[in-house]
Amino acid sequence: MNSCLKHILVSSFLMLALFVFDVSAANLDDLKGQINERNKKIVELEAEIAEYEEELVEIGEERQTLESAVNTLDISRRKLSTDIKVTENRITSTSLQIEELGGEIGGKERLIAQNNKAVAQAIRKINEIESQTLVEAVLVHDDLNEFWDELETLQRFQIVVRDELKELEVLKEDLENTKDKSEIKKRDLTGFRNELGGQKRVLDDTREEKNTLLKETKNEEAEYQTLLNEKKEARERFEQELFELQSQLQIAIDPTSIPPAGSGVLRWPFDTSYMQKCQSYKTSLGNIFCVTQYFGNTKFATKNPQVYGGKGHNGVDFRAPTGTKLRVSLGGIVTGSGNTDLQRGCFSYGKWVLIKHNNGLSTLYAHLSHISVSSGEVLVSGDLIGYSGNTGYSTGPHLHFAVFATQGIQIVRLGDVKRVTNCSNVKIPIAPLEAYLNPLSYL
Repeated sequence: MNSCLKHILVSSFLMLALFVFDVSAANLDDLKGQINERNKKIVELEAEIAEYEEELVEIGEERQTLESAVNTLDISRRKLSTDIKVTENRITSTSLQIEELGGEIGGKERLIAQNNKAVAQAIRKINEIESQTLVEAVLVHDDLNEFWDELETLQRFQIVVRDELKELEVLKEDLENTKDKSEIKKRDLTGFRNELGGQKRVLDDTREEKNTLLKETKNEEAEYQTLLNEKKEARERFEQELFELQSQLQIAIDPTSIPPAGSGVLRWPFDTSYMQKCQSYKTSLGNIFCVTQYFGNTKFATKNPQVYGGKGHNGVDFRAPTGTKLRVSLGGIVTGSGNTDLQRGCFSYGKWVLIKHNNGLSTLYAHLSHISVSSGEVLVSGDLIGYSGNTGYSTGPHLHFAVFATQGIQIVRLGDVKRVTNCSNVKIPIAPLEAYLNPLSYL
């Protein structure tokens, strides 16, 4: 075998050896180790969050006192701080996974390029030998057997390298699919960063809420009970005002414009993990997904969508500690959002978001601590819309979830439709009584 052929084979061998000994392999192992550590830390932190949530539920079962309100805020802050740590670890873990995938893909691409070069060299050598005449072959080689042996060796080498190249192309395709997944991870990363910003703002609001509570009550239980009663009275006044206003609306609702009751077209407005926890939480009203107040005022109302009639509750309340992530129940567009607390003395929905869906339904999420979406934004089912809170006339952290027939819902400035009101400059969604639907009929 001549020196040129030996050089080709030796070069190919070194190429494969370099890949095996690629310094990036050590880096990938290090990245895997870091990812595993982050994921382990996330599991530990989530267990800590679960303990805080159980404490918050237990406090919620007790009589409302200033001490329990302060404890709730303190535990909520600790839970939020841990939520932030979880999100930070997820951001780091996702970044490491993206870096890991990029390193693997880059290594395989370099190997494919090297193999392509080796194949090209082999083909050029074969063409060079095959282009020789018999006389030239005899003159270059000691005998014809050596010539034919070299040609056969090169042909075998070409077949081996090409087979290997095909395998690498398949591997590259797999890695490119994984790269597509890494793009999804990048989007997740953006979502995690948005979550982090929202969680930090909720944490700041919780600190401020505690300071405001202590200032308003002068750290006296009697003052707190007075404040609590004022909120309850304000809620009743607002609900009466809303009922009177909506009773005057005359909008005929076409039953065929909305899905049938029991269709299950909406998802629960929480993460799956939180819903699973809710199933084990006992409340004074039962054991259904942390429901603290049902729709309407009769058992019949919980099963039939159009029996509100202005009596009872116009939505469903879910127990949700401050900072609980809220998810959109179905893809749609953000029709509007607002904060009724911006007008002093207006005890209403607090921070709210209204989403219009494509199936004739609209959903309202009220008493939020932070809103993570903006008007006109297009959402897909399960997108984060904000965090639960205690804003508006709420006497404790929860989510007020309402469902409407879109045909009847509108957002109005209350001062434009009602002459005497404490919420004249506030915008909220209103609808005729016929447009209110029982959320449990669609979840």
